[in-house]
Amino acid sequence: MNLSDSWAARRPVTARVSAAEAVLADLRDAITSGELSVGERLPSEASLAARHGVSRSVIREALRSCHALGLTETKSGLGTFVVSDSIARDLDFGNYAANELVEARPHVEIPAAGWAAQRHTGEDLAALRGLVDQMRDEDDPLVWVSLDAQFHAYIARTSRNRVFESVIVDIREALTRQSETLNLVAGRQQKSNDEHDRIVDGIASGSYDKAARAMAEHLDAVRVALESVVGEGSPDHRR
Repeated sequence: MNLSDSWAARRPVTARVSAAEAVLADLRDAITSGELSVGERLPSEASLAARHGVSRSVIREALRSCHALGLTETKSGLGTFVVSDSIARDLDFGNYAANELVEARPHVEIPAAGWAAQRHTGEDLAALRGLVDQMRDEDDPLVWVSLDAQFHAYIARTSRNRVFESVIVDIREALTRQSETLNLVAGRQQKSNDEHDRIVDGIASGSYDKAARAMAEHLDAVRVALESVVGEGSPDHRR
């Protein structure tokens, strides 16, 4: 039995958080403390699932966020390895990095929300309200992040600007991964629900400025959350 298997065999201390949050926190603590060292292969998904008493889909959710934080890397056919003991300065969400999303999204989603306010139909508004209602009632974090991506894509579609819509479709997977990680690390889900409500209210008002402002506030809150996550991994923050 190697060191990582020995670590996986011990039950973790649990808290009142979601299953995936608990798994991610456990992995982060083990990696940043050196208990799972750089270069070491993580235990198998089956071992991690047994350690936490959760499904392998929950383990995969936590592992995706662990990778996004720059702590691990999966090598095809070999497993997942620890590559750093601190959070990366720029998070990895698949095809795009966090900084790229932060820089680009305001140029697309703020005007998209504004035009959606002026161009939406009753059917559009009903669909958007339906999505925010589903998100507020949704307990499954994976379903929630999928709905979140649908919400942002629908606003772009409602803007009646195909360029905006095409951009959001292109970055949709990255947005899903970003939401997934921020929900696990920064507890963003409930805050996002509230911000989404204000965006829909802005669109419903018919005011370009009100809808654009609500989207700008949402994107700014996401930016601050990302900065806080990166800050947690900096040497100064850990001292």
